[in-house]
Amino acid sequence: MRKGLLAAGVAAVAVLAAGCGSSASSSSGASSGPAVVRLGFLANITHEPALVGLEKGFFAKQLGKGVTLKTTVFSSGTEETTAILAGQLDAAYVGPNPAINAWQKSNGTAIKIVSGAASGGASLVVKDGITSAAQLKGKSLATPSLGNTQDVAARYWLKQHGLTTTVTGGGEVAIKPIKPNSAAVLEFKSGQINGGWEPEPYATEMVLDGGKRLVNEASLWPGGKFVTTNLVVTQSFLKAHPSAVNGLLKCQIEANSYINSSPAAAAQAANAELTKLLGKGLPSDVLTQSLKYITFTNDPIASSLTTDAQHAVAVGLLKPVNLSGIYDLGPLNKLLQADRQAQVDS
Repeated sequence: MRKGLLAAGVAAVAVLAAGCGSSASSSSGASSGPAVVRLGFLANITHEPALVGLEKGFFAKQLGKGVTLKTTVFSSGTEETTAILAGQLDAAYVGPNPAINAWQKSNGTAIKIVSGAASGGASLVVKDGITSAAQLKGKSLATPSLGNTQDVAARYWLKQHGLTTTVTGGGEVAIKPIKPNSAAVLEFKSGQINGGWEPEPYATEMVLDGGKRLVNEASLWPGGKFVTTNLVVTQSFLKAHPSAVNGLLKCQIEANSYINSSPAAAAQAANAELTKLLGKGLPSDVLTQSLKYITFTNDPIASSLTTDAQHAVAVGLLKPVNLSGIYDLGPLNKLLQADRQAQVDS
């Protein structure tokens, strides 16, 4: 079992791509020269398209010559939102609630969701012997960070079952945001917490450390479909560098096509990239079990984003927000159509 997938909060690497030129913005907002694309993602297997895109060279191929890709690995989507709002990222693979937070905090000016990436892959894992929500009263649960997608899901599910939480860890169930996620696994194994609502591969790690999957989050959604990971870009970058954004989308489509057509090879590629980034990949049993709970899709499953926002409001982590305009799926749909794939909607 891994002892710490992401020991540092942030690690950065740079990749020089080769091909189409993108550029600094002109007064008209069009591209006119080379660009640097600053891309964020998490070291989670739910971000496999980013991992595969790096390992297989899809980013380098699709972004093209003269475009430098600089990637930063974050330990939570909340950190990604902070980096986006601080002007430190141009694009990011991020969960729905951090995307909503970026939208709200910027009054709808910071980002656009340009593609989906993954659905599923989050679970509530608890100590063996806990079989119901009622038994969690007086217990402690981990989530990745306050206000992130799994944190909202945990608090809303507990609220539905009549159990209170607070943002400071009080209430009938103590929610402990723990970063990095691998630290939550260690605290679970040592008995410091009673469980956690975690993304993959951390949920599966907890199961293999003796835990029980009390809730597979997919079971809570219509058809088992809910967005876990989206690709977002800043509105300023989208306007200034449409060619570079198009390259990111081509990579996203190619990565998901590869994942779905060659799942075993894609899993190995993702694990190889994790090893490069973090010094250690996932054990084969963790990798295999984790991927059973995830569907990789370019569909952002827009209806679930709206529901996510409603859940965050219900648990006091978000003020009511108008999400109209958060999507810009036109470029994605043009590429999907050209690739003879089903188009998506918002």
